[in-house]
Amino acid sequence: MAGGCSIRALWILNNHDVVVFSRRFPVVERRWRTACKSENESCSDENVGNNVLPLLPTDSELASAFVDRKMREGSARGFGIRVAQSAEGSDSWVDDPITRHIISLYVNKEDEGENHLLWPLILHIKGHYCILVLPLVEPRHLKAYARICKRPDCGNAVGMDESLSSLLLDLPSITGAFMVAHAVGDVVAGDTPEPEVVVNVSPSVGGLLDSLTGSIGISGRAKPAAAPVPASSTSSTALGGAVASDAPNSRPLDKDTLRNFISSSMPFGTPLDLNYSNISAIKLYGFASSDLPPADRKQPAWKPYIYKGKQRIIFTIHEAVNAAMYDRDEIPDVISISGQVNCRAELEGLPDVSFPMTGLDTARIEVLSFHPCAQVPEQGVDKQAVMFTPPLGNFVLMRYQALCGIGPPIKGFYQLSMVSENEGAFLFKLHLMERYKAPLTLEFCTVTMPFPRRRVVSFDGTPSVGTVSTTEHSVEWKIITSGRGISGKSIEATFPGTVKFAPWQTQRSISSGSVLGSLAGEDSDTEPEATNSLVNVEEFLLEKMNKDLQAVDLEEPFCWQAYDYAKVSFKIGGASLSGISIDPKSVSIFPAVKAPVEFSIQVTSGEYILWNTLGKCPSAATTKV
Repeated sequence: MAGGCSIRALWILNNHDVVVFSRRFPVVERRWRTACKSENESCSDENVGNNVLPLLPTDSELASAFVDRKMREGSARGFGIRVAQSAEGSDSWVDDPITRHIISLYVNKEDEGENHLLWPLILHIKGHYCILVLPLVEPRHLKAYARICKRPDCGNAVGMDESLSSLLLDLPSITGAFMVAHAVGDVVAGDTPEPEVVVNVSPSVGGLLDSLTGSIGISGRAKPAAAPVPASSTSSTALGGAVASDAPNSRPLDKDTLRNFISSSMPFGTPLDLNYSNISAIKLYGFASSDLPPADRKQPAWKPYIYKGKQRIIFTIHEAVNAAMYDRDEIPDVISISGQVNCRAELEGLPDVSFPMTGLDTARIEVLSFHPCAQVPEQGVDKQAVMFTPPLGNFVLMRYQALCGIGPPIKGFYQLSMVSENEGAFLFKLHLMERYKAPLTLEFCTVTMPFPRRRVVSFDGTPSVGTVSTTEHSVEWKIITSGRGISGKSIEATFPGTVKFAPWQTQRSISSGSVLGSLAGEDSDTEPEATNSLVNVEEFLLEKMNKDLQAVDLEEPFCWQAYDYAKVSFKIGGASLSGISIDPKSVSIFPAVKAPVEFSIQVTSGEYILWNTLGKCPSAATTKV
């Protein structure tokens, strides 16, 4: 029973802890009741057996149990580790951070007068909603977790008979339930984007419009590969008369769309296809006799809908450059590239596409993974043959992480020192595109100094190149603006100056030693009357950091807002920084068809941070080989 993934039920709660949507799957639930009956007949351990709940709770019972857990654990997710206030039988008693995402509830059945353990519940928080998904496991797994919740020792000791990690490894349904929770969360939030591909547009309406319409699958053809998502209805019928809006900025819950998605993607509780684009296309356009696959080809699960229309293939390499620049002898700078090859193959039938991926030897690849539709039969020194049967719409063909052999595109240092309580002096000295040659082009570059805890009043200083602007909590230096890119040369940019802040607000100072002690009275995730319960540490810290607190008053070593830093944003065109590339002329299609191949590259900044050389900075210790 635990070999696949089946869902017993799912619930969606709003930020008022009210169940606004629920779905139960009777076919799966019948399997659970049969397994419980067999387990109870073969097991004589009545003390543990009583914890098995043969029936699903009602919506009100589940909401009540969820509220009780929040009060007991301190928040919806909880600590995840055992603390002095943890109670035996709770998730935090297990002392494993995974219990922040795989939770348990004690359901109080009024007619029986006792609590029953409900586990494993996958918790996914999306916007103002908490999504709970209950996969089907065997009763013995539930009993094993109940025993783990009551053991006296902390953590997973080596050599123990039972541990949460080994228990979860025996349950592949957990992974499937996570996928269901995230797919439902995207539908609830209206967040169902496809990977971006850059389209070389022909003379028509316009580049931006054509790129947008192409990415959602409404370019000129008989049937779109990925149908546009219908606008959400906010009528009383769609909302079911429940809660139209749970918060001022929350998105109304479109229950009709959610019901249709669940019925199509996981009929009878078994997830089949969680791709929202596929489900929408099938729902809107249906199937016809012409949609049948060729007789000699087996239709793959990832392509349930056959494309019809003008044929073409689009490849786009997206690379994000992440860096931490310290300018310190004791801490080395860190730079890496996270890339992916996005593809859109608008091809009729079920063809195979193959091409050699070049530049893999110079890319210094650290991590490499492919879409399930891809086969990688050959590996060479500088190229790797890739063959795949493309699915519908835009998809990520390959993901990789690589080192940047050329060096950082923006290199230098940032210094900031407070000359008084409300005034700081700063200095930038940067080298842009050093050792970068054509066709690599820096299209734009901006450096931002954020001050989330201080309000900027004024600044004084003139950069050697570019312009400067300010907001209430930041100073922005536009070194290179769009349309004025540089290629084939490097430039040096300096920016000395001073920045003045508004006076500190009078407020209570908090020392690092009193953070946990003051949590109970200041957490917004707990009901007002529950003043003695625990609260969420991370929410408390985030709330405090967003206020005008001096850094010395809050010692949280892994929080960026406790330090001074500058963030760099840029875009580079012309080629990839890793060296990976695709030759459109080397792409072959079988059976052979005339389909143009388009290829483009986009390189942008990810988390590109310049840490203040004169201040504190977080760093990770690395092993020297």
